[in-house]
Amino acid sequence: MAIPVNLVNLENVSKSYGTTSVLESVSLGIAAADRIGVVGRNGGGKSTLLRMITGAEPPDSGRATGTGGLRIATVDQSDAAAGGRAAGATVRDLVLGDVAEHVWAGDAAVRAVLTGLGLAALGLDSPVDRLSGGERRRVSLAAALVTDADLLVLDEPTNHLDIEGVSWLAEHLNARRGALLAVTHDRWFLDAVCTRTWEVIDGSVRSFDGGYAAYVLARAERARQAGASEARRQNLLRKELAWLRRGAPARTSKPKFRIEAAEALIADVPPVRSGVELRALSARRLGRSVYDVEDVTLSVGSGENARTLLSDASWHVGPGDRIGVIGVNGSGKTHLLRLLAGDLTPDAGTVRIGQTVRAGYLSQDVTELPADLRVIEAVTEVRGTAVLDGVELSAGQLAERFGFANSRQWTPVSDLSGGERRRLQLLRLLLGQPNVLLLDEPTNDLDTDTLAELENLLDSWAGTLVVVSHDRYLIERVCDSTVALLGDGSIAALPGGIEEYLRRRADQRQAAEAGNPLAAGKPARPTRKADPRATRKELARLEREIAKAERREAELHQALAEHATDYARITELDGELRDVLGAKEAAEHRWLELSEEL
Repeated sequence: MAIPVNLVNLENVSKSYGTTSVLESVSLGIAAADRIGVVGRNGGGKSTLLRMITGAEPPDSGRATGTGGLRIATVDQSDAAAGGRAAGATVRDLVLGDVAEHVWAGDAAVRAVLTGLGLAALGLDSPVDRLSGGERRRVSLAAALVTDADLLVLDEPTNHLDIEGVSWLAEHLNARRGALLAVTHDRWFLDAVCTRTWEVIDGSVRSFDGGYAAYVLARAERARQAGASEARRQNLLRKELAWLRRGAPARTSKPKFRIEAAEALIADVPPVRSGVELRALSARRLGRSVYDVEDVTLSVGSGENARTLLSDASWHVGPGDRIGVIGVNGSGKTHLLRLLAGDLTPDAGTVRIGQTVRAGYLSQDVTELPADLRVIEAVTEVRGTAVLDGVELSAGQLAERFGFANSRQWTPVSDLSGGERRRLQLLRLLLGQPNVLLLDEPTNDLDTDTLAELENLLDSWAGTLVVVSHDRYLIERVCDSTVALLGDGSIAALPGGIEEYLRRRADQRQAAEAGNPLAAGKPARPTRKADPRATRKELARLEREIAKAERREAELHQALAEHATDYARITELDGELRDVLGAKEAAEHRWLELSEEL
């Protein structure tokens, strides 16, 4: 059997900027069928490594070589493809170039890219210089995907994509021929697409087989075998591995790691959190009511540009609820958080906030930070000490826990990177001791290690959590329930989580293509015309009933585990569980019927 020839090789490559050494004597290769994810701390050299591989930047020493005639398509974080456009260039110019319309229109792969990234809806004749940063980013990604490149090099490809877009991209890349190299902090994407993972750390590149789950296992096992002194770091890895092995949803690619080793590492690791315990503690801090959204209508814009985001929408958020909010870009997720935070007033309806609610709100732009202070001053401005994991920590120790080394703690806030600003504001929010957290895209600009730290803190945080995120891994990791804004003005509960959301979005698309967006292509029923307002209220009531049943179901499962040897108690709990599941199934069935009527 012939040994596969690498498309690209790096031999003893080193790169420095000033006195900072980023890569030191790195040697590696990329074969034709490789699908490699690149992870590591922000500023650790991931993007530099990509530039060495593509030839965009030469190494200081060593050699970077590629096979003859190698075709590379790249998308970097600076939006180079859209940024280098000619004045007045359109989406068509950048993505399709001079290709005749009858040629690309007959190519199913090109049509799939245009539709999957939303460029068909955006308009191929739209001037690129009038698009938002996120839209230009999608144009650059499409321009790379429509090529026949041997090697696709993507730097944070999931940025500015919603959950549906990330799912489509993963499916598209899995079906695509050729090699892939992607820097990403999206852990679900790593597991769904990548068969190898490179970690850029301390100037070197470590290679691991498999996606994110396999990478976490390999790091934890390597630390155990080496008798690592960083006990806290190792415990975080073991906790993350425990969740991946015990509770994570099925992934599209199964990492090839030793099951026995994984089980040995997590044998004494408790579940990431006790939902029953945290909910009880939260109820003592918050009382019975947190947020009640009743018959709310909210619109944005005016005149021809007016859009209704919420229409007679009702939603209940209770103590200890951990809710993920998802939806397509522009559906109103941020506006919903701002309603809860009190920054917006609805056009109609009411948003009732519990008397004991003390909310901490993290916006996407992190505009809440004091730019005139230094990092340590911004921390002590809120609180000088705090207790985390039962240990009292000083402001400096707290800052270090959030990734700010001593040398970085005196940096002006105005000089921080996007990821550092987000970390600092998260720390300030938690120091304010809120009992409700409203987080808008909290994973933006954070690397995988920092995300694990954030999730570890949220696991033991007793309060109500509402998270808007396109990060599927985060939603599934820290939230117990999911709601979606589907564009019909309602806030829809998703008992089936993100998979249910993707199915319903697919149904919406099929229905729209069939010209009947309400009936999803089904023949009209000869029934009475429902009152939309009354139907939406009943749907909201059923969603609350389903959510309540899910909470009770979780409590009963917990109780069954705690009384495993008490036969009488198990029988009693099992009977109640069957009743709860029956009531939940009936509510879900009725919910589906009303949805079809609406």
